[in-house]
Amino acid sequence: MDKLPYPNILFDLYGTLVDIRTDEDRPEAWAALARFYSYYGARYTPQALRAAYLAEADRQTAGRQSLRRDSHEAHPEIELAGVFRALFRAGGIEADQTLAVHAGQFFRVLTTDYLRLYDGVPAMLAALRAKGAKLYLVSNAQAIFTACEMRALGLEGAFDAVYLSSDYGCKKPDLRFFRLPLEEHRLDPARTIMVGNDPVCDAAGAKAAGLAALYVRSNLSPDGPPPDADFVLPEMDIPRMTAILTGQPVSPSRPARPGR
Repeated sequence: MDKLPYPNILFDLYGTLVDIRTDEDRPEAWAALARFYSYYGARYTPQALRAAYLAEADRQTAGRQSLRRDSHEAHPEIELAGVFRALFRAGGIEADQTLAVHAGQFFRVLTTDYLRLYDGVPAMLAALRAKGAKLYLVSNAQAIFTACEMRALGLEGAFDAVYLSSDYGCKKPDLRFFRLPLEEHRLDPARTIMVGNDPVCDAAGAKAAGLAALYVRSNLSPDGPPPDADFVLPEMDIPRMTAILTGQPVSPSRPARPGR
């Protein structure tokens, strides 16, 4: 078995392995969600429900400053099922956790335009597994959405462990979040690489934690210059990403640019 340059690989999810587009401002989504709540006796107008959702999410997020609020991340520093449950309570209904989760998942479906893997992701993960890599998912994401979306995309069971920010109350680039897989699995930072599409959350966060970083600019990457990363892919290219991670030569006609 060929020796891998980094036997421990931390992957971001959205914008790195998964392409997604969501729109939480869509009026018809709030109308449908308000109808869903009315089925259980919690009556809202679409406008009132949206205002109550934003106010409750902000209340639960208080004191946790976000670098940005991308809609596909959906308040990753809090457990969002609690927000949907609070909306039932404010409407005079005591909903259980299961109903709150289903309300959140229904809203996610209503606000998602598309959800798909980037081309070549399953083959890349299989190639890394075949070479003995340990794969971990470290994502700023909501558990009530992401577990189902991973199942729908065939990623269930693809990782040795999954770390979602909503489960831990912190998110990348917080060093506490990076330390979770490092400490729980006794990973050597010098033999671990973070792969992601965000220059601050993924690349800078990984470097601060003592890890190598592979940054890929995707359609979900924020605007700005490329980060100080060990490897920089100027566009989404899973075959080149696979070559870097497996230690194979990268095509000289389209080289991966070292980040420093």
